[in-house]
Amino acid sequence: MEVNINNLIKSYGAKTAVSIPELSLSHNEVVGLVGNNGSGKTTLFRLLTDLVKADEGEVSLEGVNPALNEEWKKHTGVYIDEGFLIDYLTPEEYFDFIASISNIDNDTVQQTLQQFENFMGGEILGQKKLIRDLSAGNKQKVGIIAAMLSQPRFIILDEPFNFLDPSSQNALKAILTKFGKREGTTIIVSSHNLQHTIDISSRIMLLEKGCIIHDFKTVDSASISQLENYFAAQ
Repeated sequence: MEVNINNLIKSYGAKTAVSIPELSLSHNEVVGLVGNNGSGKTTLFRLLTDLVKADEGEVSLEGVNPALNEEWKKHTGVYIDEGFLIDYLTPEEYFDFIASISNIDNDTVQQTLQQFENFMGGEILGQKKLIRDLSAGNKQKVGIIAAMLSQPRFIILDEPFNFLDPSSQNALKAILTKFGKREGTTIIVSSHNLQHTIDISSRIMLLEKGCIIHDFKTVDSASISQLENYFAAQ
């Protein structure tokens, strides 16, 4: 999905949370968004999905402003935090709920769940547990799977590797890499872990105080060295 930002500004009091004059994301990009705490990553994701209103500027998802039209929701999957979950449901009930409100047919649901079989590790389906009773890692898995249930063309995941064990992290990397190769798909993922970001990304953006201070459109040894030096100096 084509994603465009034009003069996007969001402030909280005297603090500028996001200030991005111009940005374009193209089809078949897996974009890693990195930056220290408070750099504006989550706020940017919330602006992209109309969860918070911009003070100035606009976002365009395939030519549609999410603040003015809900057409984008059919093609977008998002998981930011546990607030997206309905914790009194089981994972199966939650997936059924997401499928029903998103008009996802059962074949698509089952096909997607099969792709996540290794990722689930036998701990999500058939456990007769409510989401609220799952571990933090398994809650994270439910949210990620739900975001990708419809096999959307635009995927936004905020710190998806948090709470996951190494095997699950590797399984997620493989899934994101596979999804990123589908025609017309754009993925943007934030992570505090630079190595995870390097492993999956075709492009990495470095955010500081709400501004993109580096946009590495090629992930190579030079860009990796710059990123490592930046975080080592913090």
